[in-house]
Amino acid sequence: MKVAFATQDLAHVDAHFGCAPSLAVYEVEAEGHRLDRTHLFGAAEQDGDEDKLEPRLDAIGDCAILVVAAIGSSAAARALARGVYPLKSNGSEPITAVLDRLRGVLAGPPPPWLRRALTKRNERKLDLGSEVA
Repeated sequence: MKVAFATQDLAHVDAHFGCAPSLAVYEVEAEGHRLDRTHLFGAAEQDGDEDKLEPRLDAIGDCAILVVAAIGSSAAARALARGVYPLKSNGSEPITAVLDRLRGVLAGPPPPWLRRALTKRNERKLDLGSEVA
């Protein structure tokens, strides 16, 4: 599964989603994780109104989980509507620590919130496939 992190330095979960200067997207499996891509946002994309959310939401469209230091209710609702489950981190913590915890969760039976996130993500992929065919 893909997990996005709102970050200022590409190493810590330390940014508010709506004004994060960057997003780091990782592919996470029970066996390990790898950086998939990063998205950097310019100053114009960090300030303003709801329009600043759209590029960020587009950047995480294929993710199951979004990990942030903070997120507004509108952004959280919009992420959920796209099938991305937002999670708030415990302060400014290393992305690798969160990845290790997620890998541990994936090694066993996933908790209900993660099952829902993964199921929603898989249903969405199936829907897209049937629309194209």
